[in-house]
Amino acid sequence: MEPLDGGMGLSFCGNNRNINAYSVENGVLNNGCFVDALNLVPHVFLLFITFPILFIGWGSQSSKVQIHHNTWLHFPGHNMRWILTFLLLFVHVCEFAEGIVSNNVMDSNHLHLFMPAFMGFIAATTSVVYYHNIETSNFPKLLLVLFIYWVLGFITKSIKLWKFAEFSVGPQHLRFCITALLVILYGLLMAVEINVIRVRKYVFFANPQKVKPPEDLQDLGVRFLQPFVNLLSKATYWWMNPLIMGAHKRPIELKKIGKLPIAMRALTNYLRLKDAYEDQRTAEDPERAPSIWRSMYRAFGRPILLSSTFRYLADLLGFAGPLCISGIVEYMNKKDDVASGDSNKEKHLGVYFMSTTELLQNSSVLAVLLFLALILQRTFLQASYYVTIETGINLRGALLAMIYNKILRLSTSNMSMGEMTLGQINNLVAIETNQLMWFLFLCPNLWAMPVQIVMGVILLQYLLGFSAFVGAAVIVLLAPVQYLIATKLAETQKSTLEHSTDRLKKTTEILKGIKMLKLYAWENIFCDSVLETRGKELTSLKTFAIYTSLSIFMNAAIPIAAVLATFVTHHFTNTEGLTPSQAFAALALFHILVTPLFLLSTVVRFAVKALISVQKLGEFLQSDEIGDDSWRNGDISVSLDAGKKHLGMTKAINRKQPMRYQMDHYEQPSRRQMRPTETEDVAVKVSNGAFTWGNNLLTLSDINIRIPTGQLTMIVGQVGCGKSSLLLAMLGEMQAVDGMVYWSNLPECEMVHEGNISWSETEESDEDIGSKNRNSVAYAAQKSWLLNATVEENITFGSPFSKQRYKAVIDACSLQPDIDLLPFGDQTEIGERGINLSGGQRQRICVARALYQNTNIVFLDDPFSALDIHLSDHLMQEGILKFLQDDKRTVVLVTHKLQYLIHADWIIAMKDGSVLREGTLKDIQTHDIELYDHWKTLMNRQDQGLEKDIQQDSLTLLERKTLRRAFYSREAKNQIDDEDEEEEEEEEEDDNFSTTTNRRSKIPWKVCWCYLSSGGFLMVFLMISSKLLKHSVIVAIDYWLAVWTSSKTNQSTGAGPDATNGTSNVTMRTAGDDSHYLPVFITLCAAGITLCLITSLTVEFLGLSAATNLHHNLLNKIIHAPIRFFDVTPLGQILNRFSADTNIIDQHIPPTLESLTRSTLLCLSAIGVIASITPAFLIALIPLAVAFYFIQKYFRVASKDLQDLDDSTQLPLLCHFSETAEGLTTIRAFRHEARFKQRMLELTDTNNTAYLFLSAANRWLEVRTDYLGAVIVLTAAVASIWSLRYDTGGLVGLGLTYALTVTNYLNWVVRNLADLEVQMAAVKKVNSFLGTESENYEGSMDTTQVPENWPQNGEIKIQDLCVRYDPMLKPVLKHVNAYIDPGQKVGICGRTGSGKSSLSLAFFNMVDIFEGKIIIDGIDICKLPLQTLRSRLSIILQDPVLFSGSIRFNLDPERKCTDDRLWEALEIAQLKNMVKALPGGLDAAVTEGGENFSVGQRQLFCLARAFVRKSSILIMDEATASIDMATENILQKVVMTAFADRTVVTIAHRVHTILTADLVIVMKRGNILEYDKPETLLEQEDGMFASFVKADM
Repeated sequence: MEPLDGGMGLSFCGNNRNINAYSVENGVLNNGCFVDALNLVPHVFLLFITFPILFIGWGSQSSKVQIHHNTWLHFPGHNMRWILTFLLLFVHVCEFAEGIVSNNVMDSNHLHLFMPAFMGFIAATTSVVYYHNIETSNFPKLLLVLFIYWVLGFITKSIKLWKFAEFSVGPQHLRFCITALLVILYGLLMAVEINVIRVRKYVFFANPQKVKPPEDLQDLGVRFLQPFVNLLSKATYWWMNPLIMGAHKRPIELKKIGKLPIAMRALTNYLRLKDAYEDQRTAEDPERAPSIWRSMYRAFGRPILLSSTFRYLADLLGFAGPLCISGIVEYMNKKDDVASGDSNKEKHLGVYFMSTTELLQNSSVLAVLLFLALILQRTFLQASYYVTIETGINLRGALLAMIYNKILRLSTSNMSMGEMTLGQINNLVAIETNQLMWFLFLCPNLWAMPVQIVMGVILLQYLLGFSAFVGAAVIVLLAPVQYLIATKLAETQKSTLEHSTDRLKKTTEILKGIKMLKLYAWENIFCDSVLETRGKELTSLKTFAIYTSLSIFMNAAIPIAAVLATFVTHHFTNTEGLTPSQAFAALALFHILVTPLFLLSTVVRFAVKALISVQKLGEFLQSDEIGDDSWRNGDISVSLDAGKKHLGMTKAINRKQPMRYQMDHYEQPSRRQMRPTETEDVAVKVSNGAFTWGNNLLTLSDINIRIPTGQLTMIVGQVGCGKSSLLLAMLGEMQAVDGMVYWSNLPECEMVHEGNISWSETEESDEDIGSKNRNSVAYAAQKSWLLNATVEENITFGSPFSKQRYKAVIDACSLQPDIDLLPFGDQTEIGERGINLSGGQRQRICVARALYQNTNIVFLDDPFSALDIHLSDHLMQEGILKFLQDDKRTVVLVTHKLQYLIHADWIIAMKDGSVLREGTLKDIQTHDIELYDHWKTLMNRQDQGLEKDIQQDSLTLLERKTLRRAFYSREAKNQIDDEDEEEEEEEEEDDNFSTTTNRRSKIPWKVCWCYLSSGGFLMVFLMISSKLLKHSVIVAIDYWLAVWTSSKTNQSTGAGPDATNGTSNVTMRTAGDDSHYLPVFITLCAAGITLCLITSLTVEFLGLSAATNLHHNLLNKIIHAPIRFFDVTPLGQILNRFSADTNIIDQHIPPTLESLTRSTLLCLSAIGVIASITPAFLIALIPLAVAFYFIQKYFRVASKDLQDLDDSTQLPLLCHFSETAEGLTTIRAFRHEARFKQRMLELTDTNNTAYLFLSAANRWLEVRTDYLGAVIVLTAAVASIWSLRYDTGGLVGLGLTYALTVTNYLNWVVRNLADLEVQMAAVKKVNSFLGTESENYEGSMDTTQVPENWPQNGEIKIQDLCVRYDPMLKPVLKHVNAYIDPGQKVGICGRTGSGKSSLSLAFFNMVDIFEGKIIIDGIDICKLPLQTLRSRLSIILQDPVLFSGSIRFNLDPERKCTDDRLWEALEIAQLKNMVKALPGGLDAAVTEGGENFSVGQRQLFCLARAFVRKSSILIMDEATASIDMATENILQKVVMTAFADRTVVTIAHRVHTILTADLVIVMKRGNILEYDKPETLLEQEDGMFASFVKADM
């Protein structure tokens, strides 16, 4: 062997001539080389055994159990093993580095110094791969291999350690320490392995343990695997790869993200939080409010501590960057003088041993160390973020469940007395919980940041001495300024919000009344008022922009200012200048320090907000509950409580278990006594009850009533005498001051009790006890309440669906015709977000719900109030008498319609909050003749009202008609939409895979360009040039620093060789040199700071001008769009452009754009700097750039989908909350709390899943970009170390400092890109509306050519008129000819859809007249400018539109008329007296939509509005539909007198209104069918008009 080795450069034991490396005279183990060779054995053994097993294993993977097997961790000590293995790998790397460096010191190569370490590294890696595969396939027997490996490793390393100790190598040598560490690690891993054997008993034991996977993994619906995967996958989010990569092929849907793991579900967390909350209620002090902070800490404190630990680790590792940089720069110059010196100093066992510090003076080692530190720091940081976010989401789920639970138990008086408004509840749900969640996200910063700042300042002081404090002082002093700006920002945002709500309100009004505005030519007046509000909003947006740009400016300028202050001070205080290593370490430290300071202001602001939120939450959770007032007052006899329903008693009541049994005993005798005295069965009985709404005023007093079982009981009385309150008192919604409500325990007739879905055990027991007291009651409230669900779901309301019953109910409520009108029948969504139904339709659905429920008792609270006479009769006969009485159900009916009293089995008459009489109608007739007579007279009046009521019949028809109109147009639009979508889908399927991918991952450049161009080209140019300038100046500052510091070191090192001949001139030169470095540095810094300010301002103002222009154009386009546009575009869609999209354009795009440009330019400038210093870096850049491209491409698509999911799941959740709060009484009467809780939990979990995936995707991206950044740092360092001469230390420092900043900004580039893409969608939507055609406002005539008083006579010629709504559609009027004399009264009639209304629109040129013409007083109206034409005619529409403002504004928004003229008009319209009575007269307020007047009054206002116009042509479009007969007759007379000399065209909905007309036109399908005087038409028996008149009489 020996001769062979002689000639080799590389030999295992080295070949020093003087020592025989292979001699074993002193015993085998005393040869160091042999010991090292022995160390190789275990590694080789492991590799030989595991490779075949792994390959065979990969072949037979099909036999695994069907669960998410690859994520299931079977073996105990799992995380411990991963951590130890990572440590082992790290130690192996150190050993390898030490070996290589020591080897370089020696004369020849000693392979045995580093070869075993390298093999050990590979073996450790293999061990972890092998372990992972065994674990996922669950073959514990194969773990024995690893056990043997650890034992062997332990033994060989121990031998090595023992030999070292023998040869006096001690802890002062690095290799000794490494070996000792390895011994410890192998020992620990052995222990872990023994533990697995102990737990799983897979070897040496007879019965190995069977294991079941956790519940979550057995459920394939759970897709969120973060808690179940191994450590490496947890740290890098590897398990998310399939989801994020798959987003390309098809979008992520709710199915793909599945369910939440059990531990993260809202229910689990709710129980945790509730227990922590309730446990604080002690026995001694039950009234004390538990602290929410403490309960939050108890429930979620541990993960926050874990997260903070991660955060501290990350922060400490963050400081490794600057230190390593300073080391690398410093030791690059000392490279050569290490080896030359006394290498024989430390030799034992024939090889060199080094000390620890010596290893750390090698710059290549430092580069690797920097890389590892960065990777670890980033991993810890992301882990900390993830843990806080997960905890925050858990907390939000728990809080939402707590709030919801509380809402279900709120006492009704709270809601009605206005202590808790719906708005407050919505704010709690939407704002306060989110603020607490955000606070939780940010709270580790609160205690991590001060530590980070202190550490940073200490390190700076160590590097730079005293001057460090100057720089730190600059930063610290400017931090309060930032906090000030942040608070100011929040304030301006509030005022902006107020203005934008105002603007939205105005816009909504305009859009709702757009038809009327166009017909009256008022659109510009209203448009201006919106623009005025928008102006105010823009002013506060401008302040907002200024503050934002200031805060951005502070962030950019503070580091420059700090660096400037520090280095200037250092220059003047220290004689020997800075070295590059100090300068760049300091620069890097400043970069680190700025982030926490900037964030601190945000965090403090959030902390303040969180304090307020918690206070609000606490007040809410402490507010009164229903059903425990009795405990609260404490002075009420227990018997009362037995009868009162206990909805959810708090735990405090549960503890008093014995008490409850006493109550039951109390109840027994009373029930027995009742039997003999009562002749019939009683369902509900109230004995001497007195009830209040909780304000110490008795609403109901002295109530003694009984509700007989299976009978129809009616409650009558005047408005406000407490009829509804009585129902609520029986339902237990009111606070009982005295007396008791007794519910008999009826046999449950097919009762579907929903109590089975229980939240927790305690509540289940409550439910059972509650149901003893009272079963579910079907209750229809006075104010109808609908769910956001389909019609069918609203009616069945959680009961099982039975077709025949459902049909019967719908017929009884005559809902079928209304359902037929809906676009999807009874599967149409109704409610807040769905289709708007009219009051009568809503009410009938609520009654239908009460009828459908299978309950013994039905409470109906005034179900006829919004129904006309036919419907109420039908409902009474079919629904109440037939459907309910046939089932022998107990019905309680509150009503004003006394004519139904004859059907009642039992009557309760109320007066002023107490019972006036109760008994049958016969009883009352005999005993209380006065009351009976009073009712009789009222009944007669109501019978007279029957005539009036016939017009109410029309009300229903009108409702149906408006519904039909809404849908006719909307359906057309829907079809168009659907077609578009189908086309898109087809395209997608036709194209091959690649193009669809591209379509989803393309950045919308066109839209971006549109946005920028609407900001104005000057601003864009300014922004781009100032940004580029700013970044070049910042690079220049750092470059100058590098040159300046390098010059110092060069002189000092340069002075070495030629010290003999020119020491003096060197010093001279130094002095001269310095003088120009400093001023240039100061100038550059000043320029940088100014540019920072300029750029931040330009970006914000670019955004502002873009927002201004986009909104202005949008408003103008939409207000001037043809009426057809509003028919086919749903109102909600247009409003969204003005609310959500405008908000995004105003407030969200500018900061995103700023951040994106800043981070992109920072990254580019950094890469440019590195490349210019070490061109070799560019080669390494290519693969990195490719990787980066793919990461961002995948992430952007997935992020967009997840963001959409988060948005779309949030809305139903918020709606569910507000819905529940509105329908509390109904839900509680039905006893459906459990079902609603279940629904709330599902909605919360869905939204939380989406949010969790979104934040996990963000972590996925950040981990990847951070690792890329670390690789960039590594390549930059390695390239500069290998390729540089030794005198440019400064430039290396510059390159590395820049490389470090890249890691911070890479992920921001991608996230901002993704955000911008989502936000640009808003611009795109707005842009799509900007393409709509406007109406042709000009006309072919000039305004001057039209006579001042045209149309004077009001003569109308219609010649061959053809009209259509849209060039795509069929004509609605075909070749109509007519001639109307001046001053004639013309009536037009015909069936719905015959083209009557279209004709009236044609007069105003609102529709497309494509043939023929209308000539008024000799002028063709199509030639007139629209403004002129429409302002000279008057029209009264069938649906009255009023705007919020004063009455004067509604009659005359142009402010042209005198008050006398207005009063005159009001007098004609029979309104004078009513308006006079109002406070303010003409200036009395009109609420939004005129809600404070009845429909009839609104219609009269519209008439008055037309009279104010005084035009010679008046068109009435079914204008009298919603006015009662009497008023209508007056109006007919008025129109005849006031308009005696004008032309009046009446479009009639009831024919008798036009019997007095001079001319009648009967239309059918767009043609004129009959055209003559009414008298002549009536004579034609078979004519259309005659048949109409017959039908109407």
